[in-house]
Amino acid sequence: MREFFKDIPKIQYEGKDSKNPLAFKYYNPDEVVGDKTMKEHLRFSMAFWHTFTGTGSDPFGTGTMLRPWENTSNAMELAKARVRAAFEFNEKLGMPFFCFHDRDIAPEGNTLAETNKNLDEIVSLIKELMQQSNIKLLWGTANLFSNPRFVHGAATSCNANVFAYAAAQVKKAMEVTKELGGENYVFWGGREGYETLLNTDMGLELDNLARFFHMAVDYAKEIGFTGQFLIEPKPKEPTKHQYDFDVATVLGFLRKYGLDKYFKMNIEANHATLAGHTFQHELHFARINGVLGSVDANQGDMLLGWDTDQFPTDIYTTTLAMYEILKNGGLHSGGLNFDSKVRRASFEPVDLFYAHIAGMDAFARGLKVAYKLLESKELENFVAERYSSYREGIGKDIVEGKVGFKELEKYALENSQIKNTSGRQEMLETILNQYILEV
Repeated sequence: MREFFKDIPKIQYEGKDSKNPLAFKYYNPDEVVGDKTMKEHLRFSMAFWHTFTGTGSDPFGTGTMLRPWENTSNAMELAKARVRAAFEFNEKLGMPFFCFHDRDIAPEGNTLAETNKNLDEIVSLIKELMQQSNIKLLWGTANLFSNPRFVHGAATSCNANVFAYAAAQVKKAMEVTKELGGENYVFWGGREGYETLLNTDMGLELDNLARFFHMAVDYAKEIGFTGQFLIEPKPKEPTKHQYDFDVATVLGFLRKYGLDKYFKMNIEANHATLAGHTFQHELHFARINGVLGSVDANQGDMLLGWDTDQFPTDIYTTTLAMYEILKNGGLHSGGLNFDSKVRRASFEPVDLFYAHIAGMDAFARGLKVAYKLLESKELENFVAERYSSYREGIGKDIVEGKVGFKELEKYALENSQIKNTSGRQEMLETILNQYILEV
């Protein structure tokens, strides 16, 4: 079998003093942190779309990527080469999972039937390669945004024929995900939103989106798919008003339509940025509401207002992300999927390894810092003390629902002298920095 990365060895852990760019400095998959190995905590995954179909093109230029598998004009042969290259890549990197959209792995045909036949042929190859390795499918999904048929959306399209096509496509993608043992299935509404209310029936579109999700839940039960359903919030791009803007928006939607018991969130760092939130905020909000499911690990450029999908290298951010994930009891069936792409100027195949090593090391270091921080309870104890007034006296009565406005007015009239204490933000940020610098 052809080797696509023949000059690149299997990536090993060499420790923080290593100068080898093709070695892990902090990610040691077998190192135990708490009660799990790093590999079990982090559950890293490769994103097929950016890594093996991305060309490096942007609005101002054509693709730049040099890829040894891009040497045929036959769409199916190219798809098979990409799959073989992907498994070689994951094995050399020690990456236990991968994720894909249906259209990433197999080309569309002239009809839906032909498209499904193409998909079946590639899935058969993937299944064979999975049996020969320890690589697993973290999640699958359907691309309901690239084809011109989705110009007005998919499940929220004004065209019922498009709704029907999207349903057929998701049906097939769910079947494929189940066949490959996928642990989750993701819904990302790339074009589920609107540009102007002058031509939009928002109520019908939201109702239809809910109908679509209920159909998916029903079909999962019918075929025995027990994986976790995930929704990936994203604001702005490409639609000005996205219905899946952020975790809070999606959660409100799910609760309104009785879907909240079936879905959790797949949270992306760069999407949080576009929504005007920090990555930690989105993870925290999902965690305290019991819907933190999986993560698309990347970062954005604070000077740019779009989804740059850069590889995560900010230790401050990865530490706070792992702090929330550890408090969540881990990611369970989810993982850290590198929905990240190398920069347009990083066009050589080896750059894919450099980029993933950087991201894996950043999260490994963040894991160790977050674990030590949680173990010390320095932040936890401070927060507990800050809200201690709700554990006794009138605060306890408020929490237990024993008082109303009249009782609280009486209390306030008798206790008009209020004394607040400092939030100590700068002190806490110093403590966080100490842990990041010491581990």
